[in-house]
Amino acid sequence: MSFNTFGRVFRFTTWGESHGRAIGAVVDGCPPGLALSEADIQPFLDARRPGTSRFTTQRREPDEVRILSGVFEGRTTGTPISLMIENVDQRSKDYSDVAKAYRPGHADYAYDAKYGFRDYRGGGRSSARETASRVAAGAVARAVIPEVSITAWVEAIGGDAIDYSRFDAAEITRNPFFCPDPDAAIRWERLVDNARKAGSSLGAVVAAEATGVPPGWGAPLYAKLDSELAAAVMSINAVKGVEIGDGFEAARLTGEQNADPMRPGDTGPAFLANHAGGIAGGISTGQPVRLRCAFKPTSSILTPVETIDRDGAAAEIMTRGRHDPCVGIRGVPVVEAMLALVLADQKLLHRAQCGT
Repeated sequence: MSFNTFGRVFRFTTWGESHGRAIGAVVDGCPPGLALSEADIQPFLDARRPGTSRFTTQRREPDEVRILSGVFEGRTTGTPISLMIENVDQRSKDYSDVAKAYRPGHADYAYDAKYGFRDYRGGGRSSARETASRVAAGAVARAVIPEVSITAWVEAIGGDAIDYSRFDAAEITRNPFFCPDPDAAIRWERLVDNARKAGSSLGAVVAAEATGVPPGWGAPLYAKLDSELAAAVMSINAVKGVEIGDGFEAARLTGEQNADPMRPGDTGPAFLANHAGGIAGGISTGQPVRLRCAFKPTSSILTPVETIDRDGAAAEIMTRGRHDPCVGIRGVPVVEAMLALVLADQKLLHRAQCGT
């Protein structure tokens, strides 16, 4: 029994390991006739690609995607779409210590406890390397939902948050942090540099918004749009918390403060607020769908940490190799991809039930 597949109508399965020959995804349920090529997928992989700045892992992977099936003459055929990304810069020798002892905070012990065997090279399937497959699949999903625009950004690193009064969407692609506040981006350079030089790591908060989602997507009770989004984003490596709309902040509000008042509009209700994050009763309202998620600090660090070895004896470990000092930075394209995958699935589910 294994669970490497996500989705209901629009489904994707990821495969491969961090230090295997390749990784990839198989996307099934994609409607036929959609324009799709490697060039449509590559820009999203380039945004997630390692080694693009000193603030990410220095593993050098081109992350060039190949479409092996499901596309003919530039159009999807309706059959499974197989995507492959080769691994070209593995250094498995960096993980010789990890083969003997568990990295605290990583999946090493949990995988060993479950399977009695694990791929210690970079963490195998538990590595953030797996998320490249999600980003490729997410690019296919975007072809299914051309009416939707998805944008994510880093909201905070190491507890240092952006100033939303300075939010500039154009800045997100102008700095290595996916940061919409240019002042915060400057501060984060020193913050992440200091963590990297100290052999440590930092956590981050990533926020995302999908606009153009029409009202009606989502199915009560067990395919709610917000529950599907939460499950999708929580499945990303290193994510430890997800909020929809105001999230936990809503618990501090009164009913009238938390309400999203409506007035008559030209094409439907005009909402005066969006505390619910564009979702009510598990169904989209037509407002922007908004969420935030928390990425923990990278578990692979050069700072020595107490642990145990496979025999249960006390040990100490510091993880050599190339690792992200803040994995949340490269998590931005992954969060976008998971939103796209869920929304594509929900669009097709809605069409199957309601015919539109």
